[in-house]
Amino acid sequence: MRPRHLALAVGLAAVWGVNFVVMQVGLRHFPPLLYAGLRFAMAAFPALLLAGRPQVPWRWVAGVAATIGVGQFGLLLVGMRAGMPAGLTSLVLQMQALFTVVFAVTLLGERLTARRVLGLAVAFGGLALVAYDFGVSGPILAFVLCVAAAACWGLGNVAQRRAAPPDSLRFMVWVSALSAPPLLLLSLWLEGVPDLAAPAEGWLSLLYVAFVSTLGGFGVWGWLLRRYDASTVAPYTLLVPVFGMSSAALVTGEPLTPLKLAAAALIVCGVLYAGTAISPLRRPLRRLRPRRAALPRRG
Repeated sequence: MRPRHLALAVGLAAVWGVNFVVMQVGLRHFPPLLYAGLRFAMAAFPALLLAGRPQVPWRWVAGVAATIGVGQFGLLLVGMRAGMPAGLTSLVLQMQALFTVVFAVTLLGERLTARRVLGLAVAFGGLALVAYDFGVSGPILAFVLCVAAAACWGLGNVAQRRAAPPDSLRFMVWVSALSAPPLLLLSLWLEGVPDLAAPAEGWLSLLYVAFVSTLGGFGVWGWLLRRYDASTVAPYTLLVPVFGMSSAALVTGEPLTPLKLAAAALIVCGVLYAGTAISPLRRPLRRLRPRRAALPRRG
């Protein structure tokens, strides 16, 4: 991966890491499905009026909306509301990297090298250390919901990789537009008539997750997926819990123990070794251009 693309991937991990603390703040003022629905509604409008068509078949837009929009974020926010703390949630959700690799290999036929397996193993060793230190303090159902959210994200990564939208931001606007209605209907059914009388803190949280994390974050994510293998890009999200737990320590006072710091070092080293940052032979994927037919020779 090129240095500027590497910096982009690490910056995206920072944005998504802080996002867990921001979402925890928002869930103090909104029920989870309503919060998710408002997030995507705000991300879609008024940008939808300027976006134009998504430039990919509608089935892929709907597929990513179902897996990432409704599946990942619906399950994730319900799990957080059920008792999963922000730091642990940022950790558990990164199982999506494993799900992405498995789905990419089985559904897209991508190659899984020994180097990438070793890097992922080192990184997941770091995640295991964090889990051991932090402990699964939330209810088991909340934990299972977050694991299911990670699986939905992994499947959504593969769908987005297969769609290969030429304009990632435009694609994410349409994904948000298709995600909002089912989430809002589910909220009305399961959570009742919404109460939008939230303080400024709740609305600022929604602004961050809608425009910075959703539009900006997934726009960059799709841009990277269009240029590199899904199993190459996905390991960088293992940096998210590093930023997630760091921001939680700064905002909520969660302690950063030596074991957590050692785990963070393993995660960084594993991600770097997983293939892309130090591999000079890795090149972005390019669209194949049709060859021109050879002109017949003149007699």
